[in-house]
Amino acid sequence: MKIEFFHDVICSFCFPMSDRMRSIKKELPELTIIHKSYALGWEPEDFIAMFGSREAVKSEVLTHWSHANENDERHRFNIEGMKQTSFDFPTSKNGLLAAKAAGMIGNQEDYWEVFDKLQEGLFIRSLDIEECAVIETLIKETSIDFEKWFVQFNNPETEEAVRQDLALAAAYGLQGVPALVVNGKYLISGAQPKEVIIQTLVSLMEKESAPLEEINTNAEACHFDNDKWTCD
Repeated sequence: MKIEFFHDVICSFCFPMSDRMRSIKKELPELTIIHKSYALGWEPEDFIAMFGSREAVKSEVLTHWSHANENDERHRFNIEGMKQTSFDFPTSKNGLLAAKAAGMIGNQEDYWEVFDKLQEGLFIRSLDIEECAVIETLIKETSIDFEKWFVQFNNPETEEAVRQDLALAAAYGLQGVPALVVNGKYLISGAQPKEVIIQTLVSLMEKESAPLEEINTNAEACHFDNDKWTCD
């Protein structure tokens, strides 16, 4: 079963959801998880359009953090630490490019490792993950080959790959993240409890593995009968 996991590095509810999906993957190893980008605020202009100014973003977003911290089983959000920072709340773009670059030089696990490291930087360590210098420092803390990653991060094809994810999200009609698109046709929206997600996925597995339902089967055909090929 293929799951397209849409998320953003600056999305507060994506932080506990990523942790949750790692746990679910251990319990359901047959799942194939493909990470997809979603931008809540691609450029500073997007924040200005949504909040009226770049400066207004942080105070509003920190109210989201309080709710997300309740959703997080480990309650890892450092809200007070972020309140004390002087930088504007980060945009999505550079963090999404960083995670995508890791996946492009490696695999989905590499993408996931960088995604989680960036979210750790933002939500726990109160770092400005819009700044390339901060991103580079965090990448060096992972198992990713930094030199290869750096080349890919600056390759225009990486941004194109992210934009393809954004286009796919729009085609699916996604209105927010986290979001799980299962086999391209089922949507699990929001940071739902682990038990609910597992129950839903198991139900979908059973549904997807059901035999084909025959409709209008009275037409003539060639078929196998007792291992012999016959025709009507």
